[in-house]
Amino acid sequence: MERHTKMLNEYSKKTDLKKKESILFNNRKEVNINKGGTSGYVIKEGPNKGKVLGHYSSKSNNNF
Repeated sequence: MERHTKMLNEYSKKTDLKKKESILFNNRKEVNINKGGTSGYVIKEGPNKGKVLGHYSSKSNNNF
């Protein structure tokens, strides 16, 4: 019977961990990239407010 108790305890710990991870994953805040036509992140507060950081560029693979 002790073997089953150990297995059930391990299972409950794993399910609790998965539940906590999913809650953290769902509550994170996303960064607004490409909002307003920019190709980077716009700083919203502080002395550098309005500056665009980290412009994203990619090379085209359309070399026909």
